[in-house]
Amino acid sequence: MKRKIRKKSGMEMVQVAILIALAVVIGLLFRSQIVAFINGVFNDLNSSGL
Repeated sequence: MKRKIRKKSGMEMVQVAILIALAVVIGLLFRSQIVAFINGVFNDLNSSGL
């Protein structure tokens, strides 16, 4: 019974690691678009006087 719990926990850690790696890769691929979007949002906030 303990083996199944450990194996399942290990698989969950692998899944989390894959998701984190995927998020990092997507962030690197779309870095310029993400930065442009964030800069645009902050420029709009600054120009609106908030």
